[in-house]
Amino acid sequence: MNRHNPITSYGGLVEGLSIDEFFSGRSMPRNRELMRIFRDLEFVEHLGSGMNRILRAYDKSIFHLSENFVEIVFPYEEDYLRLAEQVTEQVTEQVTEQVTDEDTMQIADLVKRLITVISNYELSIKEIMEKLSLKHRPTLVYDYIRPALILALIELTQPDSPNSPTQKYRLTAKGIEIKKQLGGLNYE
Repeated sequence: MNRHNPITSYGGLVEGLSIDEFFSGRSMPRNRELMRIFRDLEFVEHLGSGMNRILRAYDKSIFHLSENFVEIVFPYEEDYLRLAEQVTEQVTEQVTEQVTDEDTMQIADLVKRLITVISNYELSIKEIMEKLSLKHRPTLVYDYIRPALILALIELTQPDSPNSPTQKYRLTAKGIEIKKQLGGLNYE
């Protein structure tokens, strides 16, 4: 059985944007200043590539456009989320089993670099990117931060608000131990 959770945007299409332009990925923010702030905070890409990615996975029938609303309905199988959670748990267990204190050297080099730069500070994404000399935020998130979170080597300073603009990351006790083994700073 397919489930449907609509996403509704009130106000219809932005004035001056045709349906064809909408589906071609033309980006016309309703509030340019708000978009600039989101871009500065790295909450959005501002590439206009979202529509192309959506249309590669779904057809236009998932969109319902009217004068007052834009609604998108992403269908998914009823058991999809439960299956996704199970797969995530299994992968987490496998990764955790593979990395023990004796196998510290097997931790990915990227995660080692992250552990080394975090030190005994709480750092934001932007600060971590600067310390690692990275320019591409998704690279940091997918290659460094997610694996370190899965391995419980780092933690969020605001776990109840993971997308907060003031979110920072710090080493866990396990991360501190790994850092000591890697020759990092002393924590006492």
